[in-house]
This record gives sequence, structure tokens and C-alpha cells, in this order.
Amino acid sequence: MYRGRLERDLAIWVGKGLIERPQADALLAEYDGRESSFSVGRALMMIAACLIAAALLLLVASNWEAIPRLMRVVLLLASIWLFHGAAAWLLANGRRGLAQSALMLGTASFGASLSLIGQMYHLSGDLADMLVVWFAFTVLTAVAFRSGAASFLCGFLAWAYFIDLVSDTPFDWSSLPGVLVPGMAAVLIGLVYYTGAARLRHLAYLLLLGWIVWSLAVEESTRAAALLAVVGAIGFLLCTLPASPLSAVAKRAGAAPAFYAFVAFLIGIGGLHMEFDDAGGRLGIGVVTMAASVGAIMLAGRDNGAVRYLAYIAFALEILYLAAETVGSILGTSGLFLVSGLVVALAAWVVIALERRMVAVTPGGVQ
Repeated sequence: MYRGRLERDLAIWVGKGLIERPQADALLAEYDGRESSFSVGRALMMIAACLIAAALLLLVASNWEAIPRLMRVVLLLASIWLFHGAAAWLLANGRRGLAQSALMLGTASFGASLSLIGQMYHLSGDLADMLVVWFAFTVLTAVAFRSGAASFLCGFLAWAYFIDLVSDTPFDWSSLPGVLVPGMAAVLIGLVYYTGAARLRHLAYLLLLGWIVWSLAVEESTRAAALLAVVGAIGFLLCTLPASPLSAVAKRAGAAPAFYAFVAFLIGIGGLHMEFDDAGGRLGIGVVTMAASVGAIMLAGRDNGAVRYLAYIAFALEILYLAAETVGSILGTSGLFLVSGLVVALAAWVVIALERRMVAVTPGGVQ
């Protein structure tokens, strides 16, 4: 998606004479050469690796009982070493794409080995325990080979562990499972910076956000919703205020930190709306939501399109909700449509004024 926008922008700049065509081609070629950029060949290679891993596992599983026990263990261990050794050899010879595929096969072999050896020797433990061990091994692989593919597999394993935890375990702050999920999210963020797998940050942020919502939702209280809204607001301010010590780090990480912090704030606000359904509470929370949406646009709207559009949606939905719940009950249907139209028109005027102000303060704009 970004490459398409970049290609269109470069074509526009060439047409306006801002840059020459050779420079535009060089910029596009530099982006295509990055490890994190999308490549059909690399994507097909990853799919092929997953299909081959599934075929090998099914082949072994279908003949599992016919293989002697010692031979089973030897085959499983040999497959792990074989694929990782092949990945090391491919990396040494500059075949990074094939090396990533070999690492996927190696980590898949390790997970299969955990499951099959556990069944063979009747080892105690459940799916969550296996996923934790598999996650730890895959993290070591990602670090040892500086592998983006293995890092993404770590993200999927962390999510698998979280889903299994939510479905089978009541939340408990004092238990290890209760605090292991944010630890996994922190490891994923570390892998983002170490391996360069930039898109992995979304899995990490969503995992952390899901854990926060889960841990607070079990209380089903006003305090939990308010705490989530406050945490989200503080996180957003830390990411966007120029005076914040974390703003520079957040900007280098892109749009995601501020966006997910704002999402956390809105989820908390939604919880407060469900808790305070009287007219006074509804209006107070609505005013806070609209003010926060305008503040988010002013702080991050110029450079962060994700936050800007989310704030627009939150502002519009809050206005419509208040009109439907408060004004509509007084004026009836026709009055509701009239007031809603006037309020949305006012909101559009406010948004246009904010966008003009953001353009005016942009470097090179008219002050």
C-alpha cells in the first residue's frame, strides 16, 4: 500500500519538475531493496515453506507408529538441526530469502517435536506450556539469525498463547500467566528493532492492548474503564507532546504507538458510556470524548493519518449518539434529523478549520 502511494507521489513530483525521473527510479529501487518491503517472490517462498512443513509433518505423523521410538527422536532432532544448518549456509552465501524459508521449516519442526515427543513419552503439560517453550526457542532463532520471518512466527505464537489463556484461564495478577503476555509483547517490540521486522510492531501493540482490555474487563467496573481511558490518554500524550521524553522514540516507531494508545482511550470511554447511562453522565463523557478527539487531531493529526481518521470517526459517532439519546427523545424523529444535520455541519466546519490550521503551520505553508 505504501509503495503504491510512493510511486504515485514520485510520478507527481516528476511531472511538476521537483525531481528528475532517474532520481525517482533510484528512490523506488532503494525502497524495493529493503528487507521489510513486500516481495511477491518472498511471500510465495514463505507460503511454500509452510506447505512443505505441513507435508513433512503429515508424512511423519501418518507413519509414526511404524517408526521405532529411538528413530523417531533422531528424525525430529535431525530435522531441527538440518533446517537451521541449511539456513546458516544459505545466509553465508547471500541467499537470505531461502534462508528465511529454512528457518520457518526449522521452527515448525521444533514445535512438531515438542508435540510428538510429549505424546510419545506421555509428558505432563498442556498447550499453553508447549507454546511458551516454542515461543522461547523461536525467539532464540530470530535473534541468532536476525530473522524477520522467525520474528513474525514469534508474534503468532504469542497470540496463540494469549488466545488459549483467555479461553481457559481466569485472569489473576498474581499468577505467571497473567504477567507473561506483556512480557511476550515486550520481547516482540525488541525483535522489531533488532531484526527490522517493522510490521511486527502491530502484533505486539495489539497483543498488549488485548491483554489490558482482558485484565480490566474481568472486573466489569467503572474503575476499570476509567483506568483504561486514563492509561490510554497518558500513553497518547507521551507519544505526541513535543516535551515528552518518549515522543522522539514514538515518532521513529511510526504512527502505531499514538494510534493504539488512542484506541485504548476510546475503549475505556466506551466502557464508561455503558456504566453511566443517565443524561448527565452521558453528556459529560460525550464532551470529554469530543474534546479528546479535537485534541488528538491538533496534537497528531497533521503527521498521523491513522489517529486523524480515528478521531474524526469518534467525534462524529459521539455527536450522533448524544443527538439520538438526548435531543431525539425531546424533539422526535424530524427534530432529531434536523439537529443532527446542524451538528454534523458544525463538526465539518470545525474539522475543516483544523485542517486549514495544520496546513498553515506545515513547513513551507502559508503562515
